[in-house]
Parts: sequence; structure tokens; C-alpha cells
Amino acid sequence: MDIDPGTGREADVVVIGAGQAGLSTAYHLRRLGADFVVLDGAPRPGGAWADRPPTLTMAKVHGVFDLPGATLPPSSDDEPAAAVVGRYYADYERRFDLPVLRPVTVRAVASRGSRLTVSTSAGDWTARAVANATGTWTRPYWPSYPGGSSFAGRQLHSASYRGPAPFAAQRVVVVGGGNSAAHILSELGGVAAATTWVTRRPPEFREGEFTEDVGRSIIAEVDARVRAGLPPRSVVSVTGLGYTTVVREALAKGVLERRPMFTSIRPDGVQFADGSFVPADVIIWATGFRPALGHLAPLGLREPGGGVRMDGTRVAADPRVHLVGYGPSASTVGANRAGREAAREITRFLDEPAELAEAS
Repeated sequence: MDIDPGTGREADVVVIGAGQAGLSTAYHLRRLGADFVVLDGAPRPGGAWADRPPTLTMAKVHGVFDLPGATLPPSSDDEPAAAVVGRYYADYERRFDLPVLRPVTVRAVASRGSRLTVSTSAGDWTARAVANATGTWTRPYWPSYPGGSSFAGRQLHSASYRGPAPFAAQRVVVVGGGNSAAHILSELGGVAAATTWVTRRPPEFREGEFTEDVGRSIIAEVDARVRAGLPPRSVVSVTGLGYTTVVREALAKGVLERRPMFTSIRPDGVQFADGSFVPADVIIWATGFRPALGHLAPLGLREPGGGVRMDGTRVAADPRVHLVGYGPSASTVGANRAGREAAREITRFLDEPAELAEAS
């Protein structure tokens, strides 16, 4: 949708982010007849999927959950997931006439009396409620280790990984115990001169099918943390590594031989607690992400424990603010349900008499 720069625009609800959680929220707000706008910082549809490497094909992904009201169309196994999902999301926005504006960077959300001011790169909006669906992709997490700045080789986060070709004949250390690390290792095997896989904790390989019951138990575990105001663990960190296509490929190539975390980084490699040393040309940090909530800082939502205390999708300290794609809805496991819940809660809030809404 074209952006009309200016100020003074109003909407009952501003949805921030047009990934799965944001589009799910927008779909249900549309069905409930709400007045809303979706602001997305990315230049094109697809959410975090749009930035996945082209080597992550549909045959390798371990699930793309359907958005509400529209199933993912068939695609070929060798097509990049970024292209497939980007096309699906773009068609979805058009099909349900969702008012998505992009690229719009949200800089801050602040309270102005009973309303919220959403300051952006395209001007300001005022809203009665905000559904924040910014996810985590824009905040890759880089742990700090002694000697990190002295490393003479290349360091990158898995978010910047675009395929194995640049690492041909190089010695690569991959840090992290999740699906991203497994995907990268599965592609580097036979291309890199050597790979070393290190994790802080021993990896947990999950047997059996990922059923709805398994998904619900995982969501409940993450939800308990955010209700207590603690920083959420990622859903992936709770699920462990399933025997997906990429995990099986990595196992077959012998690259999932895990070593405990190194203690320091030297200019030419990494040093371990047992005194051993592994030379390296590249370190890839597949160490996950953190919630992208910096623009909400003016609202003072964080608890002493470092997280945001939640009641479902609603921020306990401010009923005008909902977080979707946070905590238990930070993956496709819970995003659709969170979008539906947020839309229903927000429309109930909007229907309350003004004096009751201000008191809640």
C-alpha cells in the first residue's frame, strides 16, 4: 500500500510487523471489523522468511504453518523457502485487503493520555491499542567471549549466512545447538576444509512426530516464563532437534560431532577448557535472537526480571499493548493462535466505555 507521509493519522489499532503473527492478527481484526493499520519495516512481504538463505529450500524446512483462512499453495521441493513464503504472504495481504504499509520503521511507541503515539519513519500515528508483532529476526544475539575482537578471520551471525560457497576450503567453527546450526553444518560438510560444532549444552535430539500435544506442552512452558515477567526462552530451545531432513543430512556427513563451548578466541582459532585448540578461518554464530522491543522502551514495560509480564498476549502493565510473536508465540507453533487471541482481546477493550478502559 502506498505511504502518504504526514502526521496526525489515527487508527483504533496499529499492528507493528507483517510476519506470521502480524498477518494473523490483521486477519482477525479485519473479520471483527476493527479500524487498523499494519506497519512493516521490511521492503517486501514474507516476514523473517524473506531473509532466509536461498539454499534453504522447501525440502529442507521443517514446516511452514498456514496463515488463517488460506493454505500454502503447492510448490516444488527445490524452490527457496524465502520465495515461496514471500509470494504466499504477498497474495495473502491482497486477498484479505490488509492495510499493510511498507517500508515503515517504527521508532518509538509512547503514551499520550489514553492513547498511544506511534512514531515512525513515515510520520506519526495515534492509536487506542497496539499489537506488536516485530518478532526477533532483527535482533541477532552475539555472545561475548574473551578474545573475540582479536580474531583475524571472519565472524558472522547465522542471519547473514547465504550458502556454503564462500566457505569452500575454509576451517569453520559453528556455534549453537538449534536448527540454524544444523542447516549450516549440513551444507558445509564436504565444502569447508573442516567444521567444528560447539554448543553450551549437549544437544537434545527429539524422537517421534511433532504433534499438537507436543506443541501445546512447549507453548505452556514458555508461557509460564512470560507470565512471571522473565525473559522468554525461544520455543526452538525447548523443542530440541528433531530428525529433520537437514539433521539427517548433517549426521550422514559426520558434522554433528559436538564439542563443549570454547573458553576463548585467539586470532587464529578457538581455545577449549581442556587445553586443546582448533584453528579457524570463520566463526558462525548460530546463537539465536532476542525480542525486538526497543521501540516500546518509552512505555516502561519491562519487569525487574528483564522480561515483560504477560497475560496471554496482553501486557499485564498496559492493556492497550499486546505482544504477538513474543514468548510462546515467537514461532509458527503459536503465532496464529496468538493473533486470534490478541484481536479478540483488543476489540473487547475497544468496546469498553472510555472511563472503564482508562481504569483497567
